[in-house]
Amino acid sequence: MRILPAALLALGLLALPAAAQTIRIGIASDPDVLDPTLSRSVAARQVFMALCDKLIEVDERGGLVPQLATAWEWQEDGRALLLTLREGVRFHDGAALDAEAAVAGLNRHMTAQGSTRRGELGPVTAVEAAGPMQVRIRLSEPFAPLLAALSDRAGMLVSPRQAHVLGADFQAAPACAGPFRLTRRVALDRIELERFDGYWNRSAIHAERVIYRPVPDTTVRSANLRAGSLDVIERVNPSDVGTLRGDRRVRLLEGPSLASVYIAVNVANGPKADTPLGRDPRVREALEASIDREILNRVAFEGLFRPGNQSTPPGHPQHVAGLPVPGRDVARARALLREAGQERVRVKLSVPNTTEYVQASEVLQSMAAEAGITLELQVTETATLLRQWTAGDFEALIIAWSGRTDIDGNLWGFNACRESLNGGRYCSEAADAAMREGRTSVDPAARRAAYGRAMEILLRDRPYIYLWHPTWFFGTGAAVQGLRMVPDGLIRLQGLRLR
Repeated sequence: MRILPAALLALGLLALPAAAQTIRIGIASDPDVLDPTLSRSVAARQVFMALCDKLIEVDERGGLVPQLATAWEWQEDGRALLLTLREGVRFHDGAALDAEAAVAGLNRHMTAQGSTRRGELGPVTAVEAAGPMQVRIRLSEPFAPLLAALSDRAGMLVSPRQAHVLGADFQAAPACAGPFRLTRRVALDRIELERFDGYWNRSAIHAERVIYRPVPDTTVRSANLRAGSLDVIERVNPSDVGTLRGDRRVRLLEGPSLASVYIAVNVANGPKADTPLGRDPRVREALEASIDREILNRVAFEGLFRPGNQSTPPGHPQHVAGLPVPGRDVARARALLREAGQERVRVKLSVPNTTEYVQASEVLQSMAAEAGITLELQVTETATLLRQWTAGDFEALIIAWSGRTDIDGNLWGFNACRESLNGGRYCSEAADAAMREGRTSVDPAARRAAYGRAMEILLRDRPYIYLWHPTWFFGTGAAVQGLRMVPDGLIRLQGLRLR
């Protein structure tokens, strides 16, 4: 097992005595802003599971179940959604959840400067109180993905006292309605939370404190788990699966994921889009043709992940079976470069500083070189990479999207013209029209057909080159009970305890 001196130092720092009621969770990276309206990182979503309950929750089968909303009903031929709120819910600052508070929280997602939730809410035109504990969301047209959006950050509500507070100011005293509240954050080191005694579902919470520790190196995360200095770790690397399975001090849990990993290309966002890769879809096709996804999976991930070329994994209801994963064709890649007037191409690929990304990028680098494409790997911290993506300060980058139960959450915000998550500024009227048809239809077959047309366009233009779908491997200490494997890959604190 690979443990570098720096990793040993990290292990020593983590191996501090912890009270029995404290659950220590190792996550893959440091979150970006802990504000559900602005955040875009997977790491922040992990912490939000402790901080911010949602209107709707996702269960182990990927189904939608009540959380802050106890019931919902479509009205007006799909142009309105009525939500009934749970009684007895309080925010961390003591304010009660009622219809007016929910209206303020949802409007915050809609109108706040820099909101990355606005696109997720689609054609929502207004949010109004329909009674003391009921909210009606009005839409200009039917929008099938709305319930799925409300089961993630777009459904997280903040106290009405903080409805106009954003970013660092919100983070200084966040007030959501989750089971824990923030007490301290040390950038790149830890996020500490304490139990909120006013939580509506307090009987399901067994820990007094939760500490999240960002540990980018997967082997170090696993070593800390085995040493007893972490209680739960996410995203066990396949190279560590055998070790954890053979260690009686820990348990390994496995479950399917909704996630996809891809290369995002800057095609139109500032000067760094002015590259052969950004300008010419033939160069992007050549890069894809240089990749053997099966070998990438075997070499980097012990064959435990699934090769993929779409935003949804096989088996997802909206996966397009008629668009198979292409094989490697180096001769075709070289011919495409010549057609584009290029003999060799150099691409700066930004890579998050976590084990799985670095391992995979090194394999991709070797493959691409055989086709005449030089990948210069630029390894950086994940939150920094996300800021660069938004600003257009990249040529290409590799990153994961943790996936959504509805495909709209995977496609629209990243591909539609001028959307907030579309860091490469890709824009296609034809793709937008197909995606818009998919998100505004309520017929499942019509939606599948529309998203199939959208995927054909996106796979032709290649603003993203999808590579693989991970399987979730999570580890716990032997004393940990109650960890539920949910396809979104997020750790729920409800029911989690130490024996």
